[in-house]
Amino acid sequence: MQERPAATGVRRGSNLPRVGDYNQVVVLEAIRSHPEGLSRVELAGLTGLSAQTVSNICRRLLDTGLVVEAGKQGGGPGKPRTLLRLDAQGRYAIGVHLDPAAVTVVVLDLLGRVVARSGHPLRPGAGPGQVLADVARDVDALVEASGVDRERVVGLGVAVPGPVDAAAGAVVHPPNLPGWDRVAVRDLLATATGLPVVLDKDVVAAAVAEVWAGGVGGTGSAVVLYLGTGVGVGIVLGGEVHRGASGNAGEVGGLVVSGRRGPGEEVLAWHLGDTSAPLHLVREAERLGVGRWDLDAGTDDGPDEHGASVAGAFADVCAAAAAGDERAAGILDDLARRTAEAATGLVDMLDVEQVVFCGPVWSSLEPTFLRVVPPLVQAAAVASAIHPVEVRGTRVGEDVAAVGAGCLVLEDAFSPRSATLLLQH
Repeated sequence: MQERPAATGVRRGSNLPRVGDYNQVVVLEAIRSHPEGLSRVELAGLTGLSAQTVSNICRRLLDTGLVVEAGKQGGGPGKPRTLLRLDAQGRYAIGVHLDPAAVTVVVLDLLGRVVARSGHPLRPGAGPGQVLADVARDVDALVEASGVDRERVVGLGVAVPGPVDAAAGAVVHPPNLPGWDRVAVRDLLATATGLPVVLDKDVVAAAVAEVWAGGVGGTGSAVVLYLGTGVGVGIVLGGEVHRGASGNAGEVGGLVVSGRRGPGEEVLAWHLGDTSAPLHLVREAERLGVGRWDLDAGTDDGPDEHGASVAGAFADVCAAAAAGDERAAGILDDLARRTAEAATGLVDMLDVEQVVFCGPVWSSLEPTFLRVVPPLVQAAAVASAIHPVEVRGTRVGEDVAAVGAGCLVLEDAFSPRSATLLLQH
C-alpha cells in the first residue's frame, strides 16, 4: 500500500479491505496531532477515508476511551460538529533508560507527557540480573506512586546502549556496559513485570521521543544527535524513525570530520565519537591546564565505576568555559565546529529539515552549540538554498531517552507504523 502524505502532514488512510487497524491508528494520529480537536468531517478530509469509515472508527475510539468529545464546532451551514480530542489519560506507557551510569524510569500519558519519574545511579558492581531485578521493582513502585491504573498501562519500553539484537530483544556487548553481552533484557523484564516490553537503542528511543513529544512529527525529517558517553544519530524520515536492517542505524563513532590547526597548517581528522566523548574533552582540558582531575577511567570499555567522576569533571570544564576560561571555551568551540561539520554532512546526505541535539551532556553544551552550530550548518548545507534547516535543542528535556523508551510503546501501539493495535486493555 502506497502512503500519500496530505498537505497538512497527516497520513492518508486506505479504504481497501483488511486494513482496519492501520486506518484506526491513522485517525488516532490525526486527532493526536491536532490538540484543539477535529470533527469527523475534518478527519475524513485529512485522512482520505470515507465518512462511514471515519464514523465507525471514531465510535470505537470513544468506546475504548482513547478519545473524548470536546465541544462543538459551529459557524457554518448545518448543525454544529462535535470535536474529538485525544484522552491523554486513556492509556499510559512506562519508559526505562538503562544508562551506563544511571537508571531512569518514567510513566507517560498518551501525549508523551511525564506523569511520574524516578532515577538513581546504577548499583556499583551489580550484574545484569541484579540491575534488571532493581528495574522491575522501580517500575512497580513508580506505577503505584503515580496512582495510574495498571490496567491502562500499555507496556514497558527500554532504551539501552547499542548495539542491540532487535529480534531477540537483547543488548549485544555494549562498550560501556561490561558483562552485558547478549543479555535478553526484553524477555527478562517482561517476565519480571508482567508487561509487554519493547527494547531499542537509546539514540533510537531519543529520536522516537522527538517525533512523538518533541515536535518532529507528521511527515517531518531530522537527524537527532544524541550526546552522551559517545555520539549517536537518530534518523527521522517522513515522520518515521529509520532503524536500519538490524535496528542499529546511527552508529557514528567512526565518522571522520576534518579541520585545520591554524592558517597554513595541516588538515587534521577526528573520529567524532572518540573526540566528542566527555572523557576526551576532560583529558584535553587537563593538557591545556584548565584543571586536573586524576581520573583513572578512560579505556574503550567506558567509564565503569569512575563514570560519575568523568561526568563531574566534564561539568567542571563546561562551568569553566561559562565563567570565561578561554582554554575551556576553546575546547567546546572546537567540538561545536567539528560537530557542525558532521551535522552538515548528515543533512546533505539525507536532505532533512531539522538537526536536533539531545542527550545526557546536552544541557552543558547547549550555550556553545546553539551559538556556533546553527550558522555553520545553515551556511554550508546544500539544501539550505532550497528549504530552511532548523538547528535546535531537544524539547523533551534531559530524560529524552527514558521518555523515548515510553514513546516506543506508544509508537508500537498507536501509530500508523504499527502492524497491530493494542486496544484490548
